[in-house]
Amino acid sequence: MATSSNRFTLYSGPLSMFGAKAQIAALEKGLEFDLVMVPFDFTALYTPKHPEVLRINPKRQVPVLVHGDLEIFDSTQIFEYLEDLQPTPALWPQEPRERARARLLEHKSDEVYFPHVVRLMGLQSELQGEAALAAIEAATRYYADMEALLEGRDFLAGGYSFADIAFYMAALFGERQGAPLTQATPRLLAWRDRVTQRPAVRTVARAMAAWLASVGRPVPGFLRGL
Repeated sequence: MATSSNRFTLYSGPLSMFGAKAQIAALEKGLEFDLVMVPFDFTALYTPKHPEVLRINPKRQVPVLVHGDLEIFDSTQIFEYLEDLQPTPALWPQEPRERARARLLEHKSDEVYFPHVVRLMGLQSELQGEAALAAIEAATRYYADMEALLEGRDFLAGGYSFADIAFYMAALFGERQGAPLTQATPRLLAWRDRVTQRPAVRTVARAMAAWLASVGRPVPGFLRGL
């Protein structure tokens, strides 16, 4: 378990997928940290942006981690730092080739799958339109790839890892934007249930679900009752 000397500050937002990833990882590691939720609503979004976020991150986005004189941003960089800061429990595989595969899966969640979800965010009023249907089809193909990957295993990279955290949060946003998981991918549905039951994931997902409900937004079915 981490000591108080390892305490850091994590800046996130109530509906930040990338911030949620970093928060789950820190909780999985048993690290002590102060969570700063920067203001957000669906009209103003993150405006005005938190001054520390603006100062540290040229991209003007959360998550941002501050640990003493260290200031970093980007959820993947935060993953790597947390793994070095608290090596156990390990959230990357130990064997180099398997670790590389897990890192690729984490990267693909952000850079291959999630852009389809981002596209859908701007198409919520026309989900039956050609552009939205193309994005949903692309997300569905990605689900099929992950379904195949889960054959004979409980998690995407063998043992539970950052790859699972990344895709869980990305797929949660896919669910919200019109690209849900279906019975066509039963292994992936079982994987989602398995990840949801982890205490660290439940803590973060429950808070996100409560925030959505508090502002009158739909809560994904698999998060209800957490």
